[in-house]
Amino acid sequence: MAHTQDTDVVIVGGGISGAALAYLLARYTDIPRITLLEKYAGIATLNSHGRNNSQTLHCGDIETNYTLEKALQVQQGAALVARYALQHPARDELIFKYPKMVLGVGEKESALMRERFRSFSPHYPTMRLFEATDIARIEPEVTRGRKEEIVALGVTDDYSTVNFQRLAIAFIEDAQASKRVTVEMSAKVQAITPENNGFRVHTATGDLRARFVVVSAGGHSLLFAQQMGYGLQYACLPVAGSFYYTPTVLNGKVYTVQNEKLPFAAIHGDPDVLMPGKTRFGPTALILPMLERYHYNTIPDFLRVFSLDAPVMKVMYDLFKERDVRRYMAKNVLFEIPGIRRMLFLQDARKIIPQMQLKDLKFAHGIGGVRPVMIDKINRKLHMGEAKIAPGNGIIFNMTPSPGATSCLQNAARDMHSVVQHLGARFDEAAYKKTLG
Repeated sequence: MAHTQDTDVVIVGGGISGAALAYLLARYTDIPRITLLEKYAGIATLNSHGRNNSQTLHCGDIETNYTLEKALQVQQGAALVARYALQHPARDELIFKYPKMVLGVGEKESALMRERFRSFSPHYPTMRLFEATDIARIEPEVTRGRKEEIVALGVTDDYSTVNFQRLAIAFIEDAQASKRVTVEMSAKVQAITPENNGFRVHTATGDLRARFVVVSAGGHSLLFAQQMGYGLQYACLPVAGSFYYTPTVLNGKVYTVQNEKLPFAAIHGDPDVLMPGKTRFGPTALILPMLERYHYNTIPDFLRVFSLDAPVMKVMYDLFKERDVRRYMAKNVLFEIPGIRRMLFLQDARKIIPQMQLKDLKFAHGIGGVRPVMIDKINRKLHMGEAKIAPGNGIIFNMTPSPGATSCLQNAARDMHSVVQHLGARFDEAAYKKTLG
């Protein structure tokens, strides 16, 4: 890279979100110079990598923490990903069909499943209500040895699983085919500063001048924003997820009902497209003082964006004053301790597989990422889901925890329209609708 380069758009971050935006800008706009900067040597090696997420295409149908409004929004984002993947020559490496269900255990959860089916099924034509005999046919190990009442919602013949790293690589390859996209690997961004009618992006190997910048770098997006004086109303609470492996005991994805008092995902079992012959259970939820799992050099970055002040302390107090939350977080700490973690996790995993044996449960070493949960300091509450800081002057900062991967094209489309409007560029709406719309 030359000492200083001029470009039109800089995308910071080569995960699924940054890759999706690079693809949309290259394929559907006439912007001549687009540069993507990724600080590591590969595309989507952090949270977008299949080892660090559940590989789930979230459609809103089996996620019980979603309202109907949220579910339908997520459904639209999932449809975009599926349309792209199914048209791609490497579709069999990108997207996969597995049955999926959310399992209600006991009288209360079973009643919830029946009520949810009544309200959601008109919007999800392939959704079915599974009684115990149906569940036994689809997932026999879920019913084997079961004494409680069980009911499930699910889909048996639809695309439910995505290799998001492979998808990100596909986006980048398609973007580079336009000859208008430059991808710089091992290009860590040190700072972003305003300059004239745009921004200067400082890296260790040189600077870039850009008319528009989009930062899609997980928790680091907030760090860059706050360094520039934006997003000061937020703090970042990194929640790490770990997983456990068993031999194959499920044919598809089995989710459990979300505890409404817990702002973290309930455990589920998934086939792992990267590890044939195994079922993966998790994630756990462990608050860690780092923005990237296993990258201890990000601890100072965490300290900058956690900003322990009175509003953050109020949110943390409200979170931990709930007995269920305290017990849950304490248990998740124990899930990480060798010698006891498997036995403790087994108790939770048996909600899905009642006859799971300890000998079959293995901790997945080095597996799992970090979800940058945002703390809204003005409203003094956790901000679940995606967060975007867009001051309207040619720069956007994206923080995209789950279901950010599913929403990658949906979120990138919003950013694409912002870029097009700001730069006065052309958007090929007809081509977009033909391919994705």
